[in-house]
Amino acid sequence: MMLEQIVAMQEQPPAQESMDWDVISACQQGDREALRVLFETYKDRVFSIALYSLTGDAAVAADVTQQVFLKLMTRIGQFRGDSEFSTWLYRLVINTCRDEQRKRRRFLPLLGSNIEMKAPNQSQGARYAQRELAAQVQRAIAELKPKLRWPILLKYIDGLSYEEIGKVMNCSKGTVASRLNRGHKALAKKLNYLRDELPNSTT
Repeated sequence: MMLEQIVAMQEQPPAQESMDWDVISACQQGDREALRVLFETYKDRVFSIALYSLTGDAAVAADVTQQVFLKLMTRIGQFRGDSEFSTWLYRLVINTCRDEQRKRRRFLPLLGSNIEMKAPNQSQGARYAQRELAAQVQRAIAELKPKLRWPILLKYIDGLSYEEIGKVMNCSKGTVASRLNRGHKALAKKLNYLRDELPNSTT
């Protein structure tokens, strides 16, 4: 699928497995080393979701990432283990991104992206073209309605299952599947003109 090809270009690490409860418990006790482990484990995932949610603005995504972990430090005591820690964290990310979007609603971000993608064997021109391609995809995803955008991000950026997405968004797997299908169709319309620019693109 086109979206999978583009996300693969980002060379994201695989989705993190369940966080060790001992680390979470230590964080709840204010252990700085445990907080550092938590930050190092999830910072790239949080940044990626924020980046795609906020029209590819890397500076804003970095700011949102910082906000998420500041909130996490003060709220982690509220986590009781009733769900996976990642589910709890992704809800915090979604709410923080929504808050940022509300603040910025009257100030449309400039088009463009500062994201740097690793492509050691590519020319400077090819890397620039790839960055531009990713920026267009980020903008297209950010333009989706939130209920369609979040399932796309959680599936393709974080590799969550339908069940896990449902837990994050408080909806059924059937609703997740429906929203993903609608999101795919909306993105296909927006990004169809990019198909020939993708490597090994197929119809």
